[in-house]
Amino acid sequence: MAKKALITGITGQDGSYLSEFLLDKGYEVHGLIRRSSSFNTGRINHLYADPHEREARLRLYYGDLTDGARLRELLAQIKPGEVYHLGAQSHVRVSFDEPIYTAQVDAIGTMRLLEAVRDTGLDVRFYQASSSEMFGQAAEVPQKETTPFRPRSPYACAKVYSFHQTVNYRESYNMFCCNGMLFNHESPRRGETFVTRKITRAATRIKEGLQEKLYLGNLEARRDWGYAGDYVVATGQMHSVKEFLELAFDRVKLNYKNYLEIDPRYCRPAEVHVLCGDAAKARRVLGWEPKVGFEELVAMMIEADSERARKERLLADDGAAWKS
Repeated sequence: MAKKALITGITGQDGSYLSEFLLDKGYEVHGLIRRSSSFNTGRINHLYADPHEREARLRLYYGDLTDGARLRELLAQIKPGEVYHLGAQSHVRVSFDEPIYTAQVDAIGTMRLLEAVRDTGLDVRFYQASSSEMFGQAAEVPQKETTPFRPRSPYACAKVYSFHQTVNYRESYNMFCCNGMLFNHESPRRGETFVTRKITRAATRIKEGLQEKLYLGNLEARRDWGYAGDYVVATGQMHSVKEFLELAFDRVKLNYKNYLEIDPRYCRPAEVHVLCGDAAKARRVLGWEPKVGFEELVAMMIEADSERARKERLLADDGAAWKS
């Protein structure tokens, strides 16, 4: 019998890569999605190429992390052996504008899911996707498992809450619960409002004449950026937003200075200046190693967005020709 996994946040960047990984291993994958008036399954639509695959091994269910009763219902129905909790309001800057909603989903949502697992009595392995943002104004560089948390955003505070509740449920109820401290991880599937994808999308659209300016906030923030398809923990290397920007625009043979505008709206009220992870424990215990380097990651994202921009340009040209 195939192993069963339930993934919250299955339609996101990480959820799509994890779904591919588990399906390749023969899992039956179940995913939680929020009801919307528009389709939001673009990152996993390719997994439905075989209609039998959809029914047999990949199934989606409407639900929400704010609805504990629905979470219990789905767990009782699916009876998964593994739960991967990736779902969240994951944009740090947005969390300053929506702190209550962020706490409801990212903090209390985790509690609801942990309680649902406990109440059903299922023998479940629970994984909580924690964030490097928990380290915030970090006391040391690089950060590791023993580095104290100093969160600097509503998002980070909610993730700290979820981290400790995951540990608490493991120690209080003898449940298999673990946290993964994930540093920044990017890919061509990254959401367009995140800074890396915002940069690669703008560079390629400017190259195609579809966009004139790119608006950013703090260029000096330094992050440990890895490839989401590596299921990245940390690479141990830091690069600034400015470095990412320069490299991305160089790939399309443009000077970013001719197109960049600094907009204070994109700066955080409390900035996190430096995040860099020490993944020595993951290397030692799990044998994990990142495979994609920083320059390769930027090139990969530029290539994917260049193809999207070219298609957008063709559609725009066709539309103009049709109107004339």
